[in-house]
Amino acid sequence: MKAVTGVFRSRSEAEHATAELRSLEVHPNQITLLTPENVGTEIGSVPAVSAEQPGMGKAVGAVLGAAAGLSGGPLIMAAIIPGVGPITAIGLLGGAILAAAGAELGAVTGGKLEGAMTEGLPEDEIFVYEDALRKGRSVVVAMASDEAEASRFRELLKTEGAEEVDAAREQWWIGLRGAEQEHYTSAGTNLSDQENFYRLGFEAALHARMRCKEYDQVMGEMTAKLEDLERQYPGGKVAEPFTKGFERGRAYYQQLCNESKAA
Repeated sequence: MKAVTGVFRSRSEAEHATAELRSLEVHPNQITLLTPENVGTEIGSVPAVSAEQPGMGKAVGAVLGAAAGLSGGPLIMAAIIPGVGPITAIGLLGGAILAAAGAELGAVTGGKLEGAMTEGLPEDEIFVYEDALRKGRSVVVAMASDEAEASRFRELLKTEGAEEVDAAREQWWIGLRGAEQEHYTSAGTNLSDQENFYRLGFEAALHARMRCKEYDQVMGEMTAKLEDLERQYPGGKVAEPFTKGFERGRAYYQQLCNESKAA
């Protein structure tokens, strides 16, 4: 499975794009709409289940329609994501993304988020989705079974006015670059000379698997990523900027968590 993502400036545009994807007879479990607005309150009474995950703040899972697989309606969940706030997700794919982002939804959806639904889950993109949601945008994600289907999905989302996730990722980094350059140059090093590796380290720290863990718990994966980069760039000065970027990425995410707790 391959994730195809579009970032929309408004929820209404994202909803229209989601409807267009469904018109292609895409299975509902392959599509999600993530929005910072609470669509649940517009549908009706929400039976909620609360859960607490250390370091992640409170996550609230809410199921409407076919939560128990009875009514045939959509599965709709709401969760509080660190640094973002309340998020609504539609469909099991949305539940899987919320869970990867830190929301504990197992009490609501049971084992339905396991197996095929997590195959191809874009865990390395979730921080980009969060940044878009933080800015009030909505995100549509569709899982394609092959490249031909992915191409169809991309074309449809583009026609609907979506911004591609790669463009959203660049905007996210541009927003951070000034502060990171100031931090880096304060140590007497020019960030522009090592920015690529520094950024890769920063982004690695935001990967869903790396969050809210002690440093020694992620050292193995960080070292493996660093070794891969050193093989790709033999002779390059990779280790120092990558490690610095990783440490800054961890600090950045912790700050988002702290701000969420204080809010």
